[in-house]
Amino acid sequence: MRHRDSDSMVLWWITVVGDFWFGVSWLLNQASKLNPIRRVPNIALLNEQFDPPAVAGGGGSSQLPCVDVFINTVDPVDEPVLCTMNSVLSILATDYPVGRHATYFSDDGGSLVHYEALLETARFAALWAPFCRKHRVEPRAPESYFAAAAADGPYAGDAPGQFLDDRRHVRREYEEFKERLAALFTIIPQRSEAYERESTKRGGARATYMADGSHWPGTWIEPAENHKKGQHAAIVQVVLKHPGDEPQLGAPASSDSPLDLSAVDVRLPMLVYIAREKRPGYDHQKKAGAMNVQLRVSALLSNAPFIINFDGDHYINNSAAFRAAMCFMLDGRHGEDTAFVQFPQRFDDVDPTDRYCNHNRVFFDATALGLNGLQGPSYVGTGCMFRRAALYSADPPRWQPGDGVSKLPDNPWRQFGNSMPFINSVPLATHQEHRPVAPPPPASLDDKRLAAELADVSTCAYEDGTEWGYGVGWVYNIATEDVVTGFRIHRKGWRSMYCAMEPDAFRGTAPINLTERLYQILRWSGGSLDMFLSRNCPLLAGRRLHPMQRVAYTNMTIYPISAAFIFAYDLLPLMWLSGSEFYIQKPFQTYAAYMFAGIAMMEMSGLVEIRWAGLTLLDWCRNEQFYMIGATGVYPAAVLHSLLRLVGLKGLPFKLTSKPQSASGGEARERFAELYDVQWAPLLVPTVVVTAVNVAAIGAAAGRVAAGGWSFAQLAGAAGGLVFNAWVLLLLYPFVLGIMGRWSKRPYLLFVMLVVALAAIALAHVALLAVLAPGSVPPFRLGRWWSGVGAIISPASWRF
Repeated sequence: MRHRDSDSMVLWWITVVGDFWFGVSWLLNQASKLNPIRRVPNIALLNEQFDPPAVAGGGGSSQLPCVDVFINTVDPVDEPVLCTMNSVLSILATDYPVGRHATYFSDDGGSLVHYEALLETARFAALWAPFCRKHRVEPRAPESYFAAAAADGPYAGDAPGQFLDDRRHVRREYEEFKERLAALFTIIPQRSEAYERESTKRGGARATYMADGSHWPGTWIEPAENHKKGQHAAIVQVVLKHPGDEPQLGAPASSDSPLDLSAVDVRLPMLVYIAREKRPGYDHQKKAGAMNVQLRVSALLSNAPFIINFDGDHYINNSAAFRAAMCFMLDGRHGEDTAFVQFPQRFDDVDPTDRYCNHNRVFFDATALGLNGLQGPSYVGTGCMFRRAALYSADPPRWQPGDGVSKLPDNPWRQFGNSMPFINSVPLATHQEHRPVAPPPPASLDDKRLAAELADVSTCAYEDGTEWGYGVGWVYNIATEDVVTGFRIHRKGWRSMYCAMEPDAFRGTAPINLTERLYQILRWSGGSLDMFLSRNCPLLAGRRLHPMQRVAYTNMTIYPISAAFIFAYDLLPLMWLSGSEFYIQKPFQTYAAYMFAGIAMMEMSGLVEIRWAGLTLLDWCRNEQFYMIGATGVYPAAVLHSLLRLVGLKGLPFKLTSKPQSASGGEARERFAELYDVQWAPLLVPTVVVTAVNVAAIGAAAGRVAAGGWSFAQLAGAAGGLVFNAWVLLLLYPFVLGIMGRWSKRPYLLFVMLVVALAAIALAHVALLAVLAPGSVPPFRLGRWWSGVGAIISPASWRF
């Protein structure tokens, strides 16, 4: 601050403010990691207390609480139906008492393909789930299980002599199941055409038909009024009914069923299909709106006190995951005040080097442990178990007056809507937390009345004038509904827990295409900044939010602002293209020494962090690289989006992430094919410009050195800037590979092109200076480079 001697005071002030902002951001980032805690669930102790040994699959003696499982999907093509059905199968076969968990499948596109695929899945699950229980196989998603080696790990079941034959039979059945799923895309149109020909003769309308010959109430293949995306009736269908609490043993092996299931519980958990009503003129609130409908429908059917949600591309990789989460929910120390248990996100089909930092291990294996030592990790959208009462906006027991039992508000209709059966279910779910027994279905309602109530809570108008999406359920009107929902729960005084286990609890798919990944980061960063600029700003939260948790949420929401300064720094090499000397601050050597000392200390702290978090150096490098890639192209767009919304405009449209088609089970594609696809988009342009500027800066400096245009002192002063240029290019290396497409399979070509580009820029720069500023480049001898040529060339004589 004392040496404001600069060739451009504007740039000097930018660097001062930028350095100050970087320092504040770094301190905010470190503040949440001062007390990292790793907690490990003791599943054996949980089983001893709540689920003593019984028939495989659980029995009537189990005292584990009930769990409702939510799965969300939209399109059977963009989100491959085989991938989604594998998620359902992994849940139906999970290691949790069969009568104590129910699955609610939300199809937000109202597609008949999803409904009939669910029927096929229920039929195959009658074989798959008992096979998993009998032989205790892992993982319990068949696509992942059969893709692994047959002898992957020791055998854990009770019938080793039958395992190989059973496995071969189940695999054949699974291949037929896959063919039936793929055939749905052909069978449904053909069936509809056949019914349509008969219907047309009678003057009927074109429609999509179910197997029984009736009209599908959801979206039709050929859109029609009340049967298209954004406009269709509500559908709630119970695919598998509640199985009851008593085990049901299977049949011994026979010619029709080669598997001996006489000692295995063959029951299947409850399975429900939901497609909420959609009407023009309503904002359906995407995933948050769908999950709030699941919350209400499940309350009328099973009303479990705990809920766990999945995206359609995630499956259970460790069948003990539900039990692991229960260890935290039922813990005698903090269990009653724990609102949710968050598992880390892990992914299949990510390239071995994780080019675009999909695993994000610095957050899940370092930052999350730091948050675990405060009020708990944030909610990240999937793989999270909730306490239902917390989603209903109840206070945690330690903040409740009197006996610590949650009570209904004076005006429950204003908060929950006009369904009295649903309102009556709210306190029941809370009481079951302390008395973990299976609740019966709502016996006070007959089937017609129950169907009417289910349809009512699934309509668009049900939430009008209520607190759904604001004070109750998942939060609306923001791209990052997951983070904001978790923040709202923390603000009420609840805490959360982080649970990492081996093998990983859940696994899913991630975008390995550069453009898709950038759009995903844009949605996250734009939504985070929207949160900071809204009424959900962490700085405005009440006293129930832990002070350091407030700091952590602030850091999670303001990080895109750093992009403005990072982008300016990345473009500063433009000064090297000038023919004259240029300094942001003098003496430059002192300025550079302070700058690089600060950078070195921050990088050293990062290395210490990966040491205690158990990360690899590659994890840390990928995190640094993708942060720079995001800061140059994505975060500026996120800041623009939030500014537009702040002044009342619509903001930038957020594109939903497409799932890798390799998971669809369709025709075989090259592995990691999406990694080499180039999808040009405006989001790529700023990073391309930054890359070009830094390459040009190094080339120009090389040209001046080769021509003798710099003295040794000038060269020493410029060295720091050139190191910065090279560092930026190293951080942008994955981005450049991404825009090279299939050429990136040969990374050495990138270095060849870089050398050629630097040589060309160096020659062009010297030639340009010779014409525009003849005195800035002294004559030089070609004999330095070519022996036998002693001619002296004077750049002052060059002309275009």
